[in-house]
Amino acid sequence: MIKEMQVYKEELDKRKCQARGTEKDAASQHAKGRLTARERLDLLFDTGTFEEIDSLVLPRYENYVGGKGSRYGDGVVVGFGLVNGRHVMAASQDASVMGGSLGEMHANKIAKAMRMALQYGCPFIAINDSGGARIQEGVDSLGGYAKIFDANCEASGVIPQISVIMGPCAGGAVYSPALTDFVFMTEKSYMFITGPQVVKAVMQEDVTFEELGGGLMHSQESGVCHFLTGDDKECLARVRELLSYLPGNNQDDPPYMRPLDDPHRACPELEEIVPTDPHKPYEVRRVIASLVDDGRFFEVHQLWAQNMVVGFARLNGYVVGIVANQPMVLAGCIDIKASLKATHFIRICDAYNVPIITLQDVPGFLPGKDQEYGGIIRNGARLIYAYSEATVPKLMVILRKSYGGAYCVMSSKGLRGDLLYAWPNAEIAVMGAEGAVNILFRKEVQEAPDPDARRQELVEDYETRFNNPYVAAARGLIDDVIQPRDTRRTLIRALELTLSKRERHVARKHGISPM
Repeated sequence: MIKEMQVYKEELDKRKCQARGTEKDAASQHAKGRLTARERLDLLFDTGTFEEIDSLVLPRYENYVGGKGSRYGDGVVVGFGLVNGRHVMAASQDASVMGGSLGEMHANKIAKAMRMALQYGCPFIAINDSGGARIQEGVDSLGGYAKIFDANCEASGVIPQISVIMGPCAGGAVYSPALTDFVFMTEKSYMFITGPQVVKAVMQEDVTFEELGGGLMHSQESGVCHFLTGDDKECLARVRELLSYLPGNNQDDPPYMRPLDDPHRACPELEEIVPTDPHKPYEVRRVIASLVDDGRFFEVHQLWAQNMVVGFARLNGYVVGIVANQPMVLAGCIDIKASLKATHFIRICDAYNVPIITLQDVPGFLPGKDQEYGGIIRNGARLIYAYSEATVPKLMVILRKSYGGAYCVMSSKGLRGDLLYAWPNAEIAVMGAEGAVNILFRKEVQEAPDPDARRQELVEDYETRFNNPYVAAARGLIDDVIQPRDTRRTLIRALELTLSKRERHVARKHGISPM
């Protein structure tokens, strides 16, 4: 008997309806202060552009031990659409289906979408809300994670990969976000290898979910989280904003935005923001806001390693990455965490064709036993490697001081910095004048009739002879000394020249970055 088309249509509608879940499923998520998988995708994508694929996928067995079963879609919504008018692939785990647990087909859907994103050259967004590996599927579930990890590695540096943690993310599931470029977390989410119960049993430590793996902990302590947001809506709005600074893939340029800000605008306020006294702190974000288009700075890793500030902005419409020392924290010294923070960001910029602007005001690397025991040598070397390896335009401005090895590692001429500038009050030397005098002229100062007067005389002489930008300018180690008010105009002109930069390294399989 030949069925009418209406019968086929009704059968399709029935299965699609099952895939979408029930009002009870949605209410369960809302009761936790979270949105459903599809509501999240609706907020992420431009209105009406999301197209789901693999909505009728089922696991090999629809029913499992204990009577719990999956349903069409197998706990993850996958598809593509437009974000800010550009194509993006995404996968959003559905916590209402077996707790969002990952099984074989669930993993296959995600890995398939990732490889499609790689093939078509568009960003991939993973929205995580999962209880972890699906116990009922055993090794098939574990094999699924391995497929996803491999896809993460294959896509690394080719397409932007963003992980959004909006619920639990535990065990092996945490490694996929760790392999991606950026991690967002909400205040109601958490990530850890082993949960509080296991920690209690094995280590006899009492710890809460938030203390062990909450968003605030990962934002301030571990550095795993790049962006911490209050709820799902705020988080997805921030994801959309981040995408506005990134290209679709490593062959494209970042999206240009026609500027409203005057490229010739002077910045006289910089002379007030930055004190000439090298010992006085100031907020470097105010410097950044003065220089960039409309004062808009999209900061990355805001709560971690706060002695280093990194993030995206625009100069005359072009996307740039900012790396700046923060004199408000640890006097702007570079420590282990700051080295790692800047290294990761520089490599992101270099992978996706984002020019790097370094604002330098650094007294050196942070001294101390904890830093040496923790490997400041190795981690500082990572920063050197990242700057040296980067082939994008590298511009630098010394705002006030640049001492010792810290001068070398932050986009110096020796690391192939393109155009380097200094303000007239800049100090460029092995160390500050007072420290140098204490080492070089200790005996002479002690034997002087008036030690304090002699020390001050030697300090002034050292500053005149060494601690100024003109010695570096005379050696060609900086390209010019500029007035602070002219910094924005100077950077824009330098940027527009260097955007055509082409640089290639010698042939090799890959370098061996310090680990």
